[in-house]
Amino acid sequence: MSIITLTSDIGLQDYLVGAMKGQLSQDCPGAQLVDVTHQISPFNLPQATYICKGAFAHFAAGTFHMVLINLFDRKADHVLLAQHNGQYIACADNGLITMIAEGLPGVVVKLPLGKDQAKDTFGILRRFAQAFNDLKSGKKLADLGEQANEYVIKNNLQPMTGQDYIDGQIIHIDNFENVVVNITRKQFEEQRQNRKFSIFFRRDEVISSLSETYSDVPEGHKLAMFNAAGYLEIAINKGNAAGLFGLQGFRRDQLTSQQNTGYQKLSFYQTVRVIFN
Repeated sequence: MSIITLTSDIGLQDYLVGAMKGQLSQDCPGAQLVDVTHQISPFNLPQATYICKGAFAHFAAGTFHMVLINLFDRKADHVLLAQHNGQYIACADNGLITMIAEGLPGVVVKLPLGKDQAKDTFGILRRFAQAFNDLKSGKKLADLGEQANEYVIKNNLQPMTGQDYIDGQIIHIDNFENVVVNITRKQFEEQRQNRKFSIFFRRDEVISSLSETYSDVPEGHKLAMFNAAGYLEIAINKGNAAGLFGLQGFRRDQLTSQQNTGYQKLSFYQTVRVIFN
């Protein structure tokens, strides 16, 4: 059975998600529809990248991912379809594909949007569905559209490092108000070099050890751990870290293009600093 995943920033407050799945059940009969999430913060590409990378890694080759994030960043006559890690990712030409792939994907094509084709959410959804059916019928990715030699490129938000520190930014706050920081375990250990460390965040809060599970500390106590996706997480055992410490996520206006540093306008409440000694 073919799998189509759906990821969006549409939310669950109205009819759109149900309507999209109803439309896909007609356009792609027999496909298994899987929701990743529809609660990405509006236009939040760093958060979308974190969610997509974490989820897509667990799907089989050939899965078709429809990523409906920031679809109308600009008026366009095409959308993108890329092949990455044996899977297909369909999204708007807004830089997200290069963030998910952490660089340029192997093959990217532009799927044209016809002059008479609706440029709304359903028009784009049905264009993705057409591409899915074309692939399922045996067509090659290169046959579906013009190879994309020029498209929007954006870099992932990377932590800043120095000899004795690493500064990360909050990229996601989950349903339990656990705070996810864009520092991976690999980055942490490479910078740490077996040294002791202290993790600083708002209100001069400090954590000097890593936990394996939330229950490693008493209820109501703070902790730091690397989550299942491999990212640093600050949490409170059976509490809400984001609310208690006044921590907030990354804002849309702080994501810069490939040519810029990506660290302009950062406020302290969004930065988590690890000091090594």
